[in-house]
Order: sequence, then structure tokens, then C-alpha cells
Amino acid sequence: MLVLPDNLPGPDTRVAAVIGDPVSHSLSPRLHNAAFNALGLDWVYVACHVPEGRGAEAVEDMRSLGFKGLSVTMPHKAAVASAVDSLSATAAKLGVVNCVRVEDDRLIGENTDGIGLLNSIQTQMALDVEGLRVVILGAGGAARSVALTMVENGSTVGIYNRTHSSAEQVVAIVGGTSSVVQENAIKDAELIINATSLGMAANDPMPFDVDLLRDGQSVVDLIYEPPKTTLLKEAEARGLQTLNGLGMLLHQAGEQFRLWTGQQPPIKAMAESVDLTV
Repeated sequence: MLVLPDNLPGPDTRVAAVIGDPVSHSLSPRLHNAAFNALGLDWVYVACHVPEGRGAEAVEDMRSLGFKGLSVTMPHKAAVASAVDSLSATAAKLGVVNCVRVEDDRLIGENTDGIGLLNSIQTQMALDVEGLRVVILGAGGAARSVALTMVENGSTVGIYNRTHSSAEQVVAIVGGTSSVVQENAIKDAELIINATSLGMAANDPMPFDVDLLRDGQSVVDLIYEPPKTTLLKEAEARGLQTLNGLGMLLHQAGEQFRLWTGQQPPIKAMAESVDLTV
């Protein structure tokens, strides 16, 4: 007689998913399924490859299939923002969505990237960002999300990007204490955040001149694979405090879990699923 495991999905199981192109590398299924298991929730989380250009279709599929949560990664964040029923204030300002939740049969677009990094910095680096001088490298969706959260939490934020007009666009969106800066501003920053993809490949150039680094600074790289980019290795060699992007991934997933389930995320169990100490 075949004996099935007790934890197989059933007709009442709630389903959440991540969409992206590519998506096979995603750690989100580990994080969310660890959270559901830790709290004994009848939920399951899966990864779905959705080709570029079909993000809006995936939103309608979520609606018709009754999915209770959706994580959104590249390249679908802007398309999903245009396809949901409404947006949170943060997602509306940024124009990108990394999370969709269900409220009274309506699909609400959220963005948890910025709060994910903030929680990671506060818990893993013990940094209070209020009043902090921050330089963010890059001008994409991650840079925008992080810049907005830092400004809203009292930091003075400089955006450095090699294409000046792209940096100006970020500042136009974020406003507040944000401004476009030149590379030399890194010397005076207390926190430097790499929000570019430079460092994912071994032969990538550095995102800035590391000779600008000085004692007492902290360096964050949003990349988590490899776990230590060349930038982080160079910063560590100078005795600086460093952090990669795995904590941001963990905490933004935790915020998504809270939005979907209404429960506090079991961060320790989620962290253990990706071999992260918190």
C-alpha cells in the first residue's frame, strides 16, 4: 500500500509563486516554504518561468487560478505594476512591483525591496540609517527602491550612475534628500550601496574606484551570488564592515509573507533555509 506524506498539497492548500525570466536560480521557494512549514500553514510556494513580455498575463493567471500571493522578479516588475488593480503608495511612486497580494478579490501591487534592505542593514550591521550619508550606485529598480526607503528613514542619499540622466530620473522619483552625485562623493559617504549588477561575473569591472574608500565606512552589495563580490573583498581588505544582498532577499520575503498571511514571518527558520545566520 502506498503511503503518502502528510504535507502534500490538497484542495484547500493556498498557492503562492514567484515569476521571472530566468527564475530557476531563485531562492524564494526555499524561504517561503520554510516559513509556511515553520508555522504549520497549509500553503505552498512554487517558481514559474514567465517569458519576458508576459508579466501582465501572469497577473491574470494569478487571478483565474486563485493564487494567494505572487513574488515578481526581473523583467516583470513594471509590467505587473500596470496589470494589478491598485498599487501601494510605495509601488505607485516607484512604478515597479515585486509582490502582489489579494484583498477582497482585488490584486494589490506592493514593493518590499527597500524595507527588505533596511531591515537587513539594521539587524545584520546594527546601523541606524537616520542622518546617515549614503551613496547608491545604479539607477535601476533596486536603486530606486532602496533610495526611497533610505530617504523616508532619514538618510541623505546621493545617486551615482555613469549615465547622468538615469541618475536624474531616480532623484525625480525619490525626491526629498536625494541628489545626483559624482564618483568622488563616495569618499564622504558613511554607507555605500552597490545596486548595479557589476560583480555577478568574475570579470566584471568594479562599480567605482575602490581607492575612494576610507576607514569607518560600511559597504553593501545587493548581489548575493557570488556571496562575496570583488567589491566586498576589497572593502573587507580595508577593514570595512560589509554585507551582501542575501539578507535583503530574506527580509523582503519576510515582508511579503506578512502581507499574504497576516502573520509575523519566522525569520530564523527562513534564514536557516538559505544558510544565513541572523
